[in-house]
Amino acid sequence: MNLKTVLTKDTVSLHLKGTSKEEIIGELLDILMKAGRIKDREAALASVLDRERKMSTGMKHGIAIPHGKSSAVSDLVACIGISDTAVDFDSLDHEPCRIFIMTLSPIDKTGPHLQFLAEVSLLFKSAEKRAEILKSSSSEEILKILTE
Repeated sequence: MNLKTVLTKDTVSLHLKGTSKEEIIGELLDILMKAGRIKDREAALASVLDRERKMSTGMKHGIAIPHGKSSAVSDLVACIGISDTAVDFDSLDHEPCRIFIMTLSPIDKTGPHLQFLAEVSLLFKSAEKRAEILKSSSSEEILKILTE
């Protein structure tokens, strides 16, 4: 799994406006819809919310990775959004989140989905990378940080 092939300038948003988990998920889906990566927004939303009900995807260090498996996509898709304000996402460390990475994958493909989640979680163990991302002023800058 290569982040360069999954994330592009049009799947990065620097100023999410949502103030709740549901609003953030909606904005991330809108990014993927606008980029032409999702066939059915409602099906995608249902799969992500279903996954959230099982266990929050709020991780640690201000990062959440909402994800799901859906017939709305034929290949793994992803986007990243940065919020100007911290949002409560029921995180494991009980801290609010500002960095959100959403991924959706087809129902019948497990490998790429797990590989992507593993790569992303490793990436964000670096406090330095997290700080760089939060200070970024462009989509290109974020992509560069994520793919170095």
